[in-house]
Amino acid sequence: MRAGELRQTLSQPWRHGVHTDLRGITCEGRLDLAGLAVAGVDFTGAAFPDGIDATCARFDGLCWFGGCRFGAAAEFSGACFMNDARFEDSVFDGPARFSRVDFRGIGRFDNARFAEGADFSGTTCYGNFSLQNVQSQGPVSFRGGEWLGGLWCDHAHLPEAADLSDTQVHGRLWLRGATRGNAALLTSDFGMSFGYTYI
Repeated sequence: MRAGELRQTLSQPWRHGVHTDLRGITCEGRLDLAGLAVAGVDFTGAAFPDGIDATCARFDGLCWFGGCRFGAAAEFSGACFMNDARFEDSVFDGPARFSRVDFRGIGRFDNARFAEGADFSGTTCYGNFSLQNVQSQGPVSFRGGEWLGGLWCDHAHLPEAADLSDTQVHGRLWLRGATRGNAALLTSDFGMSFGYTYI
């Protein structure tokens, strides 16, 4: 599908329990959702060879990007996910930018791969935020992030220089098998942690 057609399709008013099934599609051209109120959508397994710009978009309904491939920059900075945001098993070949994102449900990035790093600085997540088995070959920043529903990092592999300064974890912090560079990821790597830590 062409990027312009996708934007028009997703510009429809959101209705509870209704979503657009776009599983496995390939988007022709860079998808521009910047500033858009996006209706419910299932992009599971979709390909975005030219990337996506969802700067300051608001995802009102279902929002599934599981198993997607982003061939260029994936820009979600300033976006708001009103429900669960699912990016598990996705591959980001270009920069992934999620700075100042508001996750009202869960943020799930299990098994995601970041070839050029990821910026999650200043994000807030109200549900559980999951980074299970995440790997990044580039710089990663969570600076100033706050996870109100806990943080799950089972076997996550973050680069040694991953920025976790000024972060806050409320609830469970799961660090079993997690690493930062060649060392174990520790509670002390975070700014503050208010709940139980599992190592």
